Amino acid sequence: MDDCDADPAIARWARRFTANPAGFEHHLQSSLPRLRFIQSVAAKHQVAGEFVLLPWVESRYRPVHGHGGQPGGMWQIVPATAGAMGLKVSRRFDGRMDVEASTEAVMSMLQRYYQQFGDWRLVDYAFNAGEFAVRRLVSVHGTPPPSPVIPRLPVKKVTREHLIKLLAIACVVREPERFNVRLPTLPEDQHLVAVPVEHPMTVTTAASHAGMSVDALRRYNAAFLDDRIDPQHASSLLLPGNHADQFIDAMRRAGAAADAPPPMRVVEYTVRPGESLWEIARRHGLSVKQLARWNGLRGYRIHPGQTLRLEPPGNSTSTP
Repeated sequence: MDDCDADPAIARWARRFTANPAGFEHHLQSSLPRLRFIQSVAAKHQVAGEFVLLPWVESRYRPVHGHGGQPGGMWQIVPATAGAMGLKVSRRFDGRMDVEASTEAVMSMLQRYYQQFGDWRLVDYAFNAGEFAVRRLVSVHGTPPPSPVIPRLPVKKVTREHLIKLLAIACVVREPERFNVRLPTLPEDQHLVAVPVEHPMTVTTAASHAGMSVDALRRYNAAFLDDRIDPQHASSLLLPGNHADQFIDAMRRAGAAADAPPPMRVVEYTVRPGESLWEIARRHGLSVKQLARWNGLRGYRIHPGQTLRLEPPGNSTSTP
């Protein structure tokens, strides 16, 4: 797509994204495993490379929980659209936060939009405003010419700005030195790999098999909302390559024992920024009242860094 100087608004947003170079580099580094995985899926579907950066515009690559009818996942998909895309959304599993499934669905959709509109700018508009809205625009105004790069079509400001932001983050990646930032790199053995899961297990067990913390495993598998991984919801886990072999070996050693779900291993949980007590309780199959009582909370307010018990005090059946 067009370069950094195609429209003044593109360079302006690029400077906003990189106003804090160290912060930008840190966030991009933490997002790199997801970004690299998305890149491989985009290439498979022959989608323009700029769309690998679409989650930066939507969520900064965070697996956002979409409560109620709100958009969810790093692609910010609403539940109705998720259903149309074939993504499962239930009390225990949210396919919008499944990096593999949601990325496959989005890239397939973007390629379908391109086949219909033949213009990647209109593809972005369709992602933001909806396919039918763009179809109506094109039927009335025709396909926009290559210039100006931001089409002069009567779309909402948020839709026009969405395209500007996408081109702006692509501008930064194309010319990082122009904005005084360095692009991070990801060692090959840290690229995400989809590992088949054939038996139900707890998230805690999966993390142990992979040699990772529960939080680290959830970082790439946030679709499982409680402590249970069920192959009926997703048949694979995303793991860094340097943990995938360990997981596979552990599953092989477990053998037939993996057919029966292992007992839930209770652990302490550290609250992350933006999380609510309700969200943590739901993810671990507990009630808010239980969590509050077990942790001596007088209300439901919690703060990042706070440690919560996920079991009653004095429970002798838990595993440390």
